[in-house]
Amino acid sequence: MIDKKIVKAARHAIESYFSKENFVLKEYNEKRGIFVTLYENGELRGCIGFIDPVELNKGIIDAARSAAFGDPRFPPVSKNELTKLKIEVSILTVPELVKGIKEIKIGRDGLIIEEGWSKGLLLPQVFPEWNVKTTEDALGMTCEKAGLSRDRWKDRKNVKIYKFQTEIFKENE
Repeated sequence: MIDKKIVKAARHAIESYFSKENFVLKEYNEKRGIFVTLYENGELRGCIGFIDPVELNKGIIDAARSAAFGDPRFPPVSKNELTKLKIEVSILTVPELVKGIKEIKIGRDGLIIEEGWSKGLLLPQVFPEWNVKTTEDALGMTCEKAGLSRDRWKDRKNVKIYKFQTEIFKENE
């Protein structure tokens, strides 16, 4: 069973990187998609994960360490920053191909846009955080994340849209 302890595991994965401790998890045998998001002073500090299902024991360690040390948008987290970080773990449902955009609900669904080698993903919590109100705007943001033009989602022959939901675990809540 996945519970709030998964956030403590993510923090320990990051901390153990500095101490060189061989950190191994054994309690999360389930295979699911997972993302770890780091915040510092309320601002995004890193976010990395896996869309396709991975064994969570390994996935939580890999995603947490990648968010802390491998997100190309940010410098690696320093040891001094550890106390300032807030960690959020999102466990994903299996993405479903969207047939019509009316199936998408802002605030519930995360989105994946895919065209050829281009792929972008935004977690469901991103849209309310950015005050996105319409499905069209959410699709446009996801296209931009994929490196596509904002209206590229309208080409339903070449562009695939997927939706998914998340179970979110936050530190200190």
